[in-house]
This record gives sequence, structure tokens and C-alpha cells, in this order.
Amino acid sequence: MIETNRARLCAQLVQNYDELARQLTRRLGSSDFAHEALHEAFLRFDRVNDVTPVRSPKDYIFCAAVNIAKDRKKAGQRRLSATTVDELLDLCDESPDPSRVAEARSEIEAFKRAMEALPARRREVLHRIAIEGRTAQEVAASLQVTTRTVETDLKHALMHCADSLSRTPVVRLGGPRPRA
Repeated sequence: MIETNRARLCAQLVQNYDELARQLTRRLGSSDFAHEALHEAFLRFDRVNDVTPVRSPKDYIFCAAVNIAKDRKKAGQRRLSATTVDELLDLCDESPDPSRVAEARSEIEAFKRAMEALPARRREVLHRIAIEGRTAQEVAASLQVTTRTVETDLKHALMHCADSLSRTPVVRLGGPRPRA
């Protein structure tokens, strides 16, 4: 009676199971991983055909188990860990939702209307200082007025815009804030 490859491999696995498990444990670094690889190799013996006889069944089993372990390790590296998945799920979306976008646009339009309602010089002072980032001295020189006039115009413009937007104006003491 001719022995099939599957029968030879199964017999070899039963005879040398402990030795194969020790070799795989040394090679893979984990006895659990070695045992899993051996069991998976046993399940794959059905795929072995009998066209060419397996010359060294013990080596065949060992190589198959090592390859199975490598494949599992690669597959594990492709998957995200549970911690990484949790971190990704906890990321908050920084982009504003449609209601916040609409609210912001509404506030911008209200601010533009408040600016249009200002007298021309106050509007110009607010624009140059708050938007362009110029100093009160620079604005005073370009408008040919005193620095005190620019500061007063800025204060009134800010108060008007705060009232128009139903905001509480921020009052700073100690003069204009220093430029960075």
C-alpha cells in the first residue's frame, strides 16, 4: 500500500510535535504562536497533492509553519490595533458644521453693516488699526490728526460695533497694546 503525502505528514507531526513546537518557539519567540502555526499547518495538509512525494516531511512541516507564522504577522501589521482605532474614532472634526458656518457669515454681514454705519474717519481708523495692523501713530500721521483723536475714534468705533453685534466691549487699561 502506497502512503500518501498527507498521511506521512500527519504521522511525522504526531511523532515530532514537541520537537517541532520547540524549534518554532525558538524561531518565532512565542510558544502560543508556534502551536497556532503548527495547527494551521496541519489544517493545510489537505491541500498537499500526491504528484511528488514529500522527501523530508519534518522539514516540510517546519517550513510550512514558519511561512504561516510570517503570513499572520504581516496580516497583523496591516490591521490597526484597537487603541489606534479608538484614537481615530475620538478625533473630533475641526471643520465647522453648516449651522456654525451660517452663523459666522451672519455675524460677518452684521459687522460689515456696523462698519458702514460708522462715520468715514472712524471706519478708516478701525480698518487700518484692527484689520491692517497699523499703529495709532501711523494712522494719525496718514490722516493728519492727533494720536489722541485716532484713539478716541477707535474707541467709539469699537463701542459701536460691539453694540451692533450685541457683544460686550473689551476695555483695556494702559494704552494701546504693544505690537508683536
